[in-house]
Amino acid sequence: MPSTFPEGEPAPLNGALPPSVVTAAEARDFGVYVHVPYCRVRCGYCDFNTYTAEELGRGANRADFSFQVVRELEFGAKVLRDAGLPSREVSTVFFGGGTPTLLPATDLLEMLDAVRSQWGLAPGAEITTEANPDSVDREYLRALKLGGITRVSFGMQSAVPSVLATLDRTHSPERVPQVVEWARMEGLQVSLDLIYGTPGETLEQWQQSVEAALSCDPDHVSAYALIVEPGTKLAAQIRRGTLVAPDDDLHADMYSLVDEALSRNGYEWYEISNWSKSPDTRSRHNLSYWRGADWWGAGPGAHSHVGGVRWWNVKHPRAYAARILAGDSPAHGREVLDEETRRTERILLESRLADGLPLAVLTDEERQSVGGLIADGLIDGRQAIGPPGETPRLVPTRHGRLLADTLVHRLLR
Repeated sequence: MPSTFPEGEPAPLNGALPPSVVTAAEARDFGVYVHVPYCRVRCGYCDFNTYTAEELGRGANRADFSFQVVRELEFGAKVLRDAGLPSREVSTVFFGGGTPTLLPATDLLEMLDAVRSQWGLAPGAEITTEANPDSVDREYLRALKLGGITRVSFGMQSAVPSVLATLDRTHSPERVPQVVEWARMEGLQVSLDLIYGTPGETLEQWQQSVEAALSCDPDHVSAYALIVEPGTKLAAQIRRGTLVAPDDDLHADMYSLVDEALSRNGYEWYEISNWSKSPDTRSRHNLSYWRGADWWGAGPGAHSHVGGVRWWNVKHPRAYAARILAGDSPAHGREVLDEETRRTERILLESRLADGLPLAVLTDEERQSVGGLIADGLIDGRQAIGPPGETPRLVPTRHGRLLADTLVHRLLR
């Protein structure tokens, strides 16, 4: 949830959506995202819309947060009904942040109950919460499972103490296997998030972190290249010369290392930065973003998307609370996407997936680039030609995943 939001038009205080959102709505999955903006410590690399207790001060009581989100979900259900959208059960729920597990488990479950009461949960719904390894114990994880949470995503980031210190992470490497074991004992699916390219991190240290993650035998792994965001503590440290900026070539070597290691151990990539043991353990919630599904985003700074209309809530918890208590939409701005913009975004997102982008989405001019992309090793030639009985698709190779921006630029130039 980056803190810099796009330009857009003012969002209506009543949350009203244009009639266009109902087109083909029954064919789109519907999910809910809840942004919990609280952190114990602000990590130096983080550009997300998060706040420590000291930063919030008065007027943004964490104890009131679940009540506010429940009110927004009630508001959202009415907005969708008034827009004429069909009744759809929620297929995925994701509590992100921030650190959702800084809240009592009862608060997370109260918000989940509101989703259940307003829309219903589809059979087999995926319900995920992010968690820092030092923010939960076994009793907390048991309460989540009993309340309906199915999956937990732990922010491991690294297994090397010096790297964790550079990232301002507060947990110890030894904590990760412990919380993974507890989660498994309670019947939760487990994902581990890793970050590579931290200033000063070597390829050998990255290998140590990947091996430590594999030793936990998670169901799912995410590995993201560190991006130095303007205005962060990390950016200031690099500007002053106290830390060295990440190296692009080292990033590429680190990506190749994690992809090879995960593949050897039975994981398959399904999105550039994500691997799972089987299709059943992919993050269905994140796939819904990449495939252009609908979702309601609740909480300060949360983004939503319904039928080509995208909007984002006011960022600060105090401003958010004021809107909710007044009975108004918390949305700050929105965009109504035209068909060509939606098609371009589909190309940007689905070209990141192992399932690929159907070539039929491309214009005749764009399809002329496909041969060159095959020749340069950026996309899988067999998939682009189309095996017998299958739809021709644009699927990036590992080389293409490393050059994803170049691949898309060549398609859309």
